[in-house]
Formats: sequence, C-alpha cells, structure tokens
Amino acid sequence: FQDLIAGSGSRLVRNEIHVSLNGAGGHTDLFGGYVSDGDEVVDHHTTIEHAVADCTSREIYRGVLGGKSRGAFTGMIHVHQDAQRTDAKQSNDAILLSRSSEMNTRPRLEIYADDVKCTHGATVGELDEGALFYLRSRGVSLEEARRMMVRAFTAEVFEEIENEGLREQIVEQLQAAMPASECVT
Repeated sequence: FQDLIAGSGSRLVRNEIHVSLNGAGGHTDLFGGYVSDGDEVVDHHTTIEHAVADCTSREIYRGVLGGKSRGAFTGMIHVHQDAQRTDAKQSNDAILLSRSSEMNTRPRLEIYADDVKCTHGATVGELDEGALFYLRSRGVSLEEARRMMVRAFTAEVFEEIENEGLREQIVEQLQAAMPASECVT
C-alpha cells in the first residue's frame, strides 16, 4: 500500500490513515507534504499495525507552516508480538515561517516483538540562517533562497512519484502556496 498526501490552501484538513500489515512480507509507504498559511489547521493521524513477521513500512511527512497556521501530527507504529523482523521508519519534520505558526508532533512506537528495526523522530524549526546567507551571498534573492530551501526540505516526500510531470506539478503547486511574507529569519 502506498499513500501520498500533498495539500495546501484548505482552512481545515484532517487526515486519518490506518494501515494493517496482515500478510508476511507486506510493505506500506505513507508520504505527506503540506504547506499551510493564514489561520489554516492541518491535522494528520496515522496508525500502522505490523501484525505479522517480515513486514516493512516508511512514513515520511514534511510540513511548511506560515501565518497563524497550526499543524499536528500523531503517528503510531504498533508492532505486535508475532511481528518479528519488522523494519519501520516514521519521520515528521516541519519548518515554521512565522513566529505565529505552530506545530505539535507526536511520533509513537509501541513494540511487543524483540527482533525489530524501528525508528521514529520529529523536528520543528526555522529555515537555516547560515544557508540563507550563503545563497544570498551568491546573488539569490531572499524569496528565491527560501523557495529553494523549502523545495529541498520537501523533496524526499515527492521523489517516489515515478511520473516526473505529475511530481513537478505537485511541487510547483506547493511552492506557489508557500507564504511569501513573515520569514522568521
């Protein structure tokens, strides 16, 4: 099972995804990329159940929040006792483009098997001032430097889209929705 969520421009977004890996050798990918601005609220809830042995999962979410927007991510990877040799990765990262935006993130692992390789993590931060300075010193405008950094930040989410035209269209739409003001740095 593979799921890709790409979103921007909605006042309220709530995604709930529950995947249960019930067949040996099963695999799932959950990817999410979103841009939020104004008073928008983006809320992602995911659960991946590893019920049997030899299953794998990847979950990668990247968000860019500006204005007074708020984001939330609650992700659960549940590895059942019989799900030996599970390999699971969960990651949620966000960039805040204004001092009024916020992100609450809760990546969780619940593991009842002993032979597993599971990772989870989350970061919330601002655009790197040093990287912005470097790009600016090379003649890149502040706005273009920000767009380049956001594009690089969200690239991992979209690189799995095999259709290059579709991938570029999604990335361009998210770039167009990126807040143009209130840069924190």
